[in-house]
Amino acid sequence: MRLREALRSSFDFIVCGAGSSGSVVAGRLAKETDAQVLLIEAGGEDTSPTIRQPGQWPLNLGSSHDWAFEGQPSPHLNGRRLPLSMGKVLGGGSSINVMVWARGHRADWDHFAAESGDPNWGYESVLGYYRRIEDWQGKVDAQRRGAGGPVYVAQPSSPQPLAEVTVEAARLMGIPKFDSPNGEMMEGAGGAAIADLTIRGGERQSIFRSYTYPQMHKPNLTVLTGALVTRVLFEGTTAVGVEVVLDGQLLRIGAAREVVLSLGAVHTPKVLMQSGVGPEAELQRHGIAVVQDLPGVGQNHQDHIAFGCTWEYLQPQQVGGGGCEATLYWKSDSRLEAPDLLQCQLEFAVPSPPEVGLSTPEHGWSMFAGLAQPKSRGRLTLTGAQHTDPVLIEPNSLSEPEDMAVAMRTVELCRELGNSQLFGSLVKQETAPLPRDRAGMESFIRNSAVTFWHQSGTAKMGRDPMSVVDARLRVYGIDNLRIADASIMPKITVGNTMAPCVVIGERATDLIQSR
Repeated sequence: MRLREALRSSFDFIVCGAGSSGSVVAGRLAKETDAQVLLIEAGGEDTSPTIRQPGQWPLNLGSSHDWAFEGQPSPHLNGRRLPLSMGKVLGGGSSINVMVWARGHRADWDHFAAESGDPNWGYESVLGYYRRIEDWQGKVDAQRRGAGGPVYVAQPSSPQPLAEVTVEAARLMGIPKFDSPNGEMMEGAGGAAIADLTIRGGERQSIFRSYTYPQMHKPNLTVLTGALVTRVLFEGTTAVGVEVVLDGQLLRIGAAREVVLSLGAVHTPKVLMQSGVGPEAELQRHGIAVVQDLPGVGQNHQDHIAFGCTWEYLQPQQVGGGGCEATLYWKSDSRLEAPDLLQCQLEFAVPSPPEVGLSTPEHGWSMFAGLAQPKSRGRLTLTGAQHTDPVLIEPNSLSEPEDMAVAMRTVELCRELGNSQLFGSLVKQETAPLPRDRAGMESFIRNSAVTFWHQSGTAKMGRDPMSVVDARLRVYGIDNLRIADASIMPKITVGNTMAPCVVIGERATDLIQSR
């Protein structure tokens, strides 16, 4: 309460959102400059055991730490709504996710460079960022891995037998085994490896804890929780502050230098549109005064979609770390530039959606067979001009026929892997999806599809008419407003998006400081 009473009316920088990008921007600006920095987070503190203890992460889904969005009913999912969890707490997704550190493929970053016209977004440049970011505990690779950085990255010291067998079974299928899923493995066709995790001493290490928390003693950093950003304030086309709801009251806070939106791929476009920045027709439909017509705001929605394949254990098995200790990336077609199949293993059985109609074993494990490069694109639209009016999310998953074809291949690969004889001492039987004809498998895929919670792309970086930010992450047509989160991705990266979001935060901070 004392913080609220003494809150300044203006700061040099306002960073909106304390997730995997915003935490980087606020922490670095506070550490490396004498500027007054305000970090605003709608959620609360990150001290709950469900956050700190890796194995309890599923308990955060649907809790007060989760925005718990839902997609609109989709004909491509047989009328189902996709649950779309997103972190609502200090650390954002990095405080409620499964803690997998996946850096993206070489082709992802080279695509960012091509779309933006800036080679500093390319893979060779981004390797430099990762070397700066990481405190890698594994095998030394001076070219690709970093040591002494703020983010502690390590593999489980004693992976569970299930994870070890999974990697070996993949090797026998012709999928190469690597020491780590990052580095060389993400420069070629893919492979299988024990996962890299952000777990230290048995506790989660969120990006907030890695970047912002160590600077909390500094007088130039203010972290405000329980505050919902509703609008960016403008003078003409210059961002001059934000409007927030704090303790039920609307409050205006000025930004002398810049506002940085790091609210994620749902709230960043929502706040932009309700502030007057977005598709002109959409804004006018809700009576919002247009500050800048940007038709790409809310478009290009992307997410990794997966299909749970499950096996029953012969005997109950231990769960290591956060329960995800093995991962696999591979190509459905050797001609592709990067893997389009993404599989993450969970060492416990995940129930299928009820529409699948299959029971889940009490003791078992699931492999999420997913799409690493989905072609389907969704969108976000407003329902009104007020912050209390929800945004409609239309993921449009599996709307492109190519995605269904690749979904068939990733499930086939997963079943071949999970039914390997190497699992004979661990696994009793497959329980989902079980053998099916093509029509039955397509029905399973549409009914079982879930998300990896990697929403991206809704305020993309680029140079075409649908782009929202330029190569320096500045919103087109607006001064003193940048975006730094997964919404700027022109295309979703291969693999989990936490690590790429840290790069986006690092890059944004460099660009701000070079101004």
